[in-house]
Amino acid sequence: MVALGTHNGTLHILDFQGNQVKEIAAHTATINDISFDADGEYIGSCSDDGTVVISSLFTDEKLKFEYHRPMKTIALDPDYYRNYRRFATGGLAGQVLILTKKTWGGGYHKKVLRDGEGPIHSMKWRTDLLAWANDAGVKVHDMKMDKGIAFIERPKGIPRAEFLLPQLVWQDDTVLVIGWGTSVKIAAIRTDSQGLNGMQRSITTASYQKYVDIVGSFQTSYHISGIAPFGDLLVVLAYVSEEDKENNFSNAVPSRQGTAQRPEIHLVSWKNDELTTDALPIHGYEHYKAKDYALAHAPFSGSSNAGGQWAAGDEPLYYIVSPKDIVVAKPRDTEDHIAWLLQHGWHEKALAAVEAGQGRTELLDEVGSRYLDHLIIERKYAEAARLCPKLLRGSPSAWERWVFHFAHLRQLAVLVPYIPTENPQLSDTAYEVALVALTTNPSFHKLLLTTVKKWPPTLYSASPVISAIEPHLNSSSMTDLLKEALAELYVINSQYDKAFSLYAELLKPEVFEFIEKHNLHDDVHDKVVNLMTLDNKRTVNLLIQHRDTIPPNDVVGQLLHTSQSCDKKHLLHLYLHALFETDMNAGKDFHDMQVELYADYEPRMLLPFLRTSQHYRLDKAYEIFAQKELVREQVFVLGRMGNAKEALSTIINKLEDIQEAVEFVMEQHDDELWEELIRQCLQKPEMVGMLLEHTVGNLDPLYIVSLVPDGLEIPRHVCI
Repeated sequence: MVALGTHNGTLHILDFQGNQVKEIAAHTATINDISFDADGEYIGSCSDDGTVVISSLFTDEKLKFEYHRPMKTIALDPDYYRNYRRFATGGLAGQVLILTKKTWGGGYHKKVLRDGEGPIHSMKWRTDLLAWANDAGVKVHDMKMDKGIAFIERPKGIPRAEFLLPQLVWQDDTVLVIGWGTSVKIAAIRTDSQGLNGMQRSITTASYQKYVDIVGSFQTSYHISGIAPFGDLLVVLAYVSEEDKENNFSNAVPSRQGTAQRPEIHLVSWKNDELTTDALPIHGYEHYKAKDYALAHAPFSGSSNAGGQWAAGDEPLYYIVSPKDIVVAKPRDTEDHIAWLLQHGWHEKALAAVEAGQGRTELLDEVGSRYLDHLIIERKYAEAARLCPKLLRGSPSAWERWVFHFAHLRQLAVLVPYIPTENPQLSDTAYEVALVALTTNPSFHKLLLTTVKKWPPTLYSASPVISAIEPHLNSSSMTDLLKEALAELYVINSQYDKAFSLYAELLKPEVFEFIEKHNLHDDVHDKVVNLMTLDNKRTVNLLIQHRDTIPPNDVVGQLLHTSQSCDKKHLLHLYLHALFETDMNAGKDFHDMQVELYADYEPRMLLPFLRTSQHYRLDKAYEIFAQKELVREQVFVLGRMGNAKEALSTIINKLEDIQEAVEFVMEQHDDELWEELIRQCLQKPEMVGMLLEHTVGNLDPLYIVSLVPDGLEIPRHVCI
């Protein structure tokens, strides 16, 4: 329980949550000090009205003692009830009084332990040891042996007690902590049997077996309004004013009205190493003085059975009392620490604390949510997205909540790479929303394509995503990446014809396997140019194999009228040549065109084509050959046109090949053509000898010689 003494002389007994459980009208003026016994059954209080009251907490029993001078401190014997209801008290009279109930008659025996050294300011009783502070210093008395064992001199240069009280607290049964002004001393009670252990024996009584070692001593940069143990550390209630800082904590009044700062709680070692410091939210702190504060700790440590500070399993609590507030302080547990980190915006440290296995697992949800909120407020969307797998873990509802939140912020693109597809699996709507969001900006289209390929198609319906993309098909926002993503979605939706159309536009090499796999030959007819541009050899083979499905008229028409930048005439040549070699009549309607294409790209194939085909116009072919100076092809066409003499003339005058001329004449089976051959050769003397050589067996050489004009010189010799 907690006992609170007020300025009107009333004692309020509270539980640790601050609820009042009992009220005792003990005094008529300010209560200066209170003390429990070790069992928590009795409470003693003293007041400026000169009275000391001992009250039972569970009965109506109450004893009152009058001293007619303000009483400043009281300490019940820890074993109060069994030790004849003994207590000690002191005040402005300067006496340390010990009162013990007599065993007979019911009265009390009073004994003065100390007198004449000024007012008694503070008093603490632990087992058989009573310590008190007056203007001279601190004294420790062995109550069992009824002897003083130590005197610790008051520190020099500290404010007077009416401004700043000395603070005494027993750390355990043998260690007394003294906080006075800006000085802290730790006094250990020893016996001769324990030895000095290498420590300097500062104060001792040579004739007595107990003595005191000062095992710790340091100065603070603040005034001490309270002190209490915390394990091997100390909790110090610090009072600081602007005036204190200016005067470097000299022996002045610790505060001037309105100049005080917030009181602070310092956790320090015996060497004054600062571990933590917390400023306290006290109302009206600017106007309070050092003496207006008090520090108490619980569970009550007056008994050696309390383990020196608090009982095993109990949580240590510290109460900072001011004129209008009681602040409860306790060691931060992990959740407090995490809450504090979050409050101060250190979300990453809070997350690290949770991940280290500190605190409840549920804390991760809270920390994660607040961390993400913080990052979103800071517009650190990418960082928030990166942390989602760690913070949201396996919670589908949490994932979906953040998917829709990122979508609302139009930042879903940064989250998509981290959205899980299993453990947990989200609703199909969440995946669809994510994919649709990626269609809205060309910079997202690469991620859209990657995601569509990566995510199992069973997670979502492709139709909503397709519907979001299709309106952009003919717009400037329709990138190739978006087209490919749409094609992948068409495949998922079993719309293979539409997928093929896009693959063909995109010139994807795998389109040929796709055609075969899904039997899409009927759909090729309007994509001939794309396929030819991608791979003309494979396309030609495909078109030839499926010429019944993809008729030559469609192929040629597309190649002729395409607006795409490609060598369409060369592609026509490749297709028509392959078609002719497979089926001579399949492309007969285009043989006139094919004559010109052969002339442009593969003249060596012209004569075999001319000899085989019957579906080209001779006059048009002749014009082409004449223009391109393809003589033998001209000769062939002239011959087929029945103009043998002109054909013969072309051979003689342009090819100058008598052997070919003879062969041509022989093929014609026309005697008049022989006469024409001789006549034209006689016009070129150098050819007469050649004619004589090549006509042996076909014409009488003497006949040819008889036609040679007299005096014509023949540059060759012929043996007859």
